Amino acid sequence: MTELTNWIDGAHVKSGSGRFSDVFNPATGEVQAQTPLSSVDELNDAVARAKAAQVGWGATNPQRRARVMMAFGALINQHMDELAELVAREHGKTIPDAKGDVQRGLEVVEVCMGAPHMLKGEFTDDGGPGIDLYSMRQPLGVVAGITPFNFPAMIPMWKMAPALVAGNAMILKPSERVPSTALRLAELLQEAGLPDGVLQVVNGDKEVVDAILDNDDIAAVGFVGSTPIAQYIYGRAANNGKRAQCFGGAKNHMIIMPDADLDKAADALVGAGYGAAGERCMAISVAVPVGQKTADALIERLVPRVEKLKVGPYTAGEDVDYGPVITAQAKSRIEGLIDSGVKEGANLVIDGRGFELQGYEKGFFVGPSLFDNVTPDMEIYREEIFGPVLSQVRAETYEDALKLTMNNPYGNGTAIYTADGDTARDFAHRVNVGMVGINFPIPVPLSYHTFGGWKKSAFGDLNQYGPDAFRFYTKTKTVTARWFSGIKDGGEFNFKAMD
Repeated sequence: MTELTNWIDGAHVKSGSGRFSDVFNPATGEVQAQTPLSSVDELNDAVARAKAAQVGWGATNPQRRARVMMAFGALINQHMDELAELVAREHGKTIPDAKGDVQRGLEVVEVCMGAPHMLKGEFTDDGGPGIDLYSMRQPLGVVAGITPFNFPAMIPMWKMAPALVAGNAMILKPSERVPSTALRLAELLQEAGLPDGVLQVVNGDKEVVDAILDNDDIAAVGFVGSTPIAQYIYGRAANNGKRAQCFGGAKNHMIIMPDADLDKAADALVGAGYGAAGERCMAISVAVPVGQKTADALIERLVPRVEKLKVGPYTAGEDVDYGPVITAQAKSRIEGLIDSGVKEGANLVIDGRGFELQGYEKGFFVGPSLFDNVTPDMEIYREEIFGPVLSQVRAETYEDALKLTMNNPYGNGTAIYTADGDTARDFAHRVNVGMVGINFPIPVPLSYHTFGGWKKSAFGDLNQYGPDAFRFYTKTKTVTARWFSGIKDGGEFNFKAMD
């Protein structure tokens, strides 16, 4: 049994808490490692060490910090296969999906190579007689990232890269279900030239999370996870005077108009709804066809596509469309929500309950499920399922479909499939959702834009990565300067004063 560690001052350090959490192989159901659940004292010690290390790192010029990101990006590319294997082994993703996880994190690292430009301040010459004004962006000090299980590489990089290149030290608390990738990324950052202590990886559970929120030396907290936890962390962090950006759950809708290419829409729904076993905050979980004819035609196209999906372990190679869900508890919860949909009167067109794979009977696999005639009052509509379940909710008109999306309490992502530019433009302007796709099923912005939802999907003023990340991880100082030597009344230059 492998006993994992924390990463403290550039080295693997065993926790002394005596508490551990099992790390499973989701495909087999077997425990493959144990990760420590660190104590409050261990967290506070890591913060103190990070605070000391940040002084020199924060004084390092941005170009030199960016060079660390350049070297880090090169190492990620070099170790892509290894990192994908780590992600797949603990999360259960297929290798292509795991590589996508790493790649989307790498893209944020690449943007952070341009930190010298992103961290530039502003200058006003002659704001008054002999008066100049200029602003500078300075690091906050020590910041923290609390990351989820579903993207073991991507989201830690979304947090680490901008925070570190901006001159901060970071405490990273990865999900205890998938800790190994974060530890390997820490090793690669050290190899890239990051000074010891600037990044500390502290594994733990709620005890460590609360210690992060209560530690006075941590200036900001970034979190991704469920909405109830996001709201809890945001409230406690704000109450303790910290900056916080907390991203929660989602219930992403795709509207399919009668003029849409239904084959392309069906392909998009299958990929967006069932990819990564539906364990994505940007997954499309609700299809909203407009008109009964559209709905009937869409379900006819979806059924054979969903039935052809191949479920299996990542070791099966590229023939597998998606793997297991993260835990036995997640499997049980997903199947319970499918039960509730049947009881409440939805039409279960394809039933993924009770799925078993020969040789992997103890794995946490859930077969693909497809519902039709779901209504907004049903539990399967109200809850974020976070599994391979797609629900079709029929709408009579475009306005009904738009209203359905806008009335949902979540506002992470949404999409519309249509051939009409006016409808698409109207949808993009009116819908109260943070990320919108037009004939594009998973509208995750590229890394030089910014990622963030609205409503109960996000808490905080600034989004992840892109320009917002540099605003979040720095504070602005503005200087108003006037020099009296060499200036006499009237603004003429006094050469004698220079003697």
